[in-house]
Amino acid sequence: MTLKDKLLADMKEAMKGKEASKLELAVIRMVRSAIKNAEIEKKRDLEEEEIMDILAREVKIRQDAIDSIPDKQQESRQADIDRLKEEKKILQEYLPAPLSDPEIKEAAREAIASTGVSSPKEMGRVMGVLMPRLKGRADGNKVKKVVQEMLSGEESD
Repeated sequence: MTLKDKLLADMKEAMKGKEASKLELAVIRMVRSAIKNAEIEKKRDLEEEEIMDILAREVKIRQDAIDSIPDKQQESRQADIDRLKEEKKILQEYLPAPLSDPEIKEAAREAIASTGVSSPKEMGRVMGVLMPRLKGRADGNKVKKVVQEMLSGEESD
């Protein structure tokens, strides 16, 4: 079953559901709309990887929205924060499980070894090899931090 098929099936199930499914239905409709818009733009059906990119982008948008709420407004905007977290959780169900820190470090070690990079100045080469492998399964900022630590010798296990 493709991601598009799973989204359609889950949308139908959410439509049959009661009040608890309303947010899930809204999120699935939004994602399906984003996928359809991308297909119209590209004038073809999207590959699974492209659909995962859209899902990952939507998760990131929600995380950025949560992070952008200032600390002093968090109490008054708790309902918004809770809704964004719930939307993010729904979206993450369609993505592969994220990699753990040790898995990211191991992938970074392999990328550093394969590129032969030893200086933080050449970090771009490592990231260029590493990010396509970890796409959709690890946060780019987290990967960047791990690679920086490894190349500057600050690695901690």
